[in-house]
Amino acid sequence: MGLLVGLLVIWAVLAVLGIVVKGLFWLLVVGVVLFVATGVIGFVKRKTLGGRG
Repeated sequence: MGLLVGLLVIWAVLAVLGIVVKGLFWLLVVGVVLFVATGVIGFVKRKTLGGRG
């Protein structure tokens, strides 16, 4: 669970950095895509493992 939270924080930071720096719009896109993908994977794994947390 700690790894999942760490990844979500990293992706959120990348997305914010992409918003702040105008030339790094691609970083915003990558950060958002990875954030959503990590969240979905974590949610699915939690469901299949019986919702332990």
